[in-house]
Amino acid sequence: MGRMKFLCDAERCIECNGCVTACKNEHEVPWGVNRRRVVTMNDGVPGERSISVACMHCSDAPCMAVCPTDCFYKTEDGVVLHDKDKCIGCGYCFFACPFGAPQFPNGQAAFGARGKMDKCTFCAGGPEETGSQAEYDKYGSNRLAQGKLPLCAEMCSTKALLAGDANVVADIFRERVLRRGTGAEVWGWDAAYGGGEQKRERKREGQS
Repeated sequence: MGRMKFLCDAERCIECNGCVTACKNEHEVPWGVNRRRVVTMNDGVPGERSISVACMHCSDAPCMAVCPTDCFYKTEDGVVLHDKDKCIGCGYCFFACPFGAPQFPNGQAAFGARGKMDKCTFCAGGPEETGSQAEYDKYGSNRLAQGKLPLCAEMCSTKALLAGDANVVADIFRERVLRRGTGAEVWGWDAAYGGGEQKRERKREGQS
């Protein structure tokens, strides 16, 4: 059984927030919660990069380790899910997660009015897997059961956000790194648009 993973290619992310919008629309995520968000580093200076961040469905998930009610569990695909019926809103997972994935809805805080934590499900629904409206209200769509990938990755216009079997995702990214250059080459358009041939021609003419 493959392990499902996310990977964001910072060289391709254009900070459009399409992944964030797709997630909120697909799952009707409550106000105040972003299961996915785009983080920009070195904003406005040379070297600026943006990455799309959500639950990374860790192999050794710290949220699972600290939860006092064991409401976190892992599927056969390696997706880390959260049973809201067991959650007591203590917030331990929020403080343990290095990605800030578990969140309190509607701005509720750990030491105020407690609510059930919410997090990215990799579009895998919840523990009941019934497809009921109650299940959807708690966890959103179960796209994996329909043979689909998370909508955030499918809607990424530059294919910066990759999702799926970890080995396949790693192979795609490895191939990108090997082929990565400048201009059109970054997008894999070198062959289609003749970028490589033009470079070789300039070198022959001493214009490189």
